[in-house]
Amino acid sequence: MPRIRNTLWAVCAGIAALAWFAPPPALAGKADVVEVVAQQAGDGTWRFDVTVAHADEGWDHYADLWEVVAPDGTVLGQRVLAHPHVDEQPFTRSLSGVEIPAGTGSVEVRARDSVHGLGGRSVLVDLD
Repeated sequence: MPRIRNTLWAVCAGIAALAWFAPPPALAGKADVVEVVAQQAGDGTWRFDVTVAHADEGWDHYADLWEVVAPDGTVLGQRVLAHPHVDEQPFTRSLSGVEIPAGTGSVEVRARDSVHGLGGRSVLVDLD
């Protein structure tokens, strides 16, 4: 009987150690685009001011990119977000010089985070 207790104790201790040292689950969820301001420049390119909300947790889980996408799925521009914004939520970043093909009436702006990828709330922007 003592041998069974020792084995059971060792198994329980192993499970407890795994739970204690395991990385915490990702709580931040997906990155959401909450606002977009688009403005056409004199040279015909576009500037996008995009506000993203994401509960950045640090370098292991943060909103790391947003992009402008044509209706056919072509990525027209990307803004790489080079660091977490833990204490700045939501945050706005800009991208200028985005070339939109003639006849494109709208684009989608979507964000990505370093754990979940794309998939949070996106915004459809009417360019007309």
